[in-house]
Amino acid sequence: MRIRVVTIGLAAAATLFSLTACGSSGSDSPQAAPTKAAGTPSAAAGAATGGTGSAKPTASGSVVVPSPNAAQQAGLLAGLKAVNPELAADPAKAVGSAQYVCAQIHTGKDDAAVAKEAAARFSGGSVTLTDQQGKLVIAAVRTSFCTMP
Repeated sequence: MRIRVVTIGLAAAATLFSLTACGSSGSDSPQAAPTKAAGTPSAAAGAATGGTGSAKPTASGSVVVPSPNAAQQAGLLAGLKAVNPELAADPAKAVGSAQYVCAQIHTGKDDAAVAKEAAARFSGGSVTLTDQQGKLVIAAVRTSFCTMP
């Protein structure tokens, strides 16, 4: 019983944490984020159980991407730092953006389109990424937690 309460508490905390990661990227356009259909496992549930990294399609066709566990997050941040150290300055924002990129990967878009979106998603402030750097971001996301089923 105690483990269930702790798990539910961690899931709630992770949900709140992930909601704050969806901040503004400096543009006035709304940001798309992975969606969740009613009755499907949430990203927070993946975080509470250790995060497997495999995205799960919902009944509506959208993709739910679990949060990376601590080891996966460390790998993600290291990969992003290799592209540009400022990309990992805000870990919560980096994870949220990486989850978005992972969802885009799982939609079946070609790498060039996903690279362009990744560059745009991670650009902001004093960072402007090229499409080539977007490809490196995709590689960091894939190798750290975003595995294909």
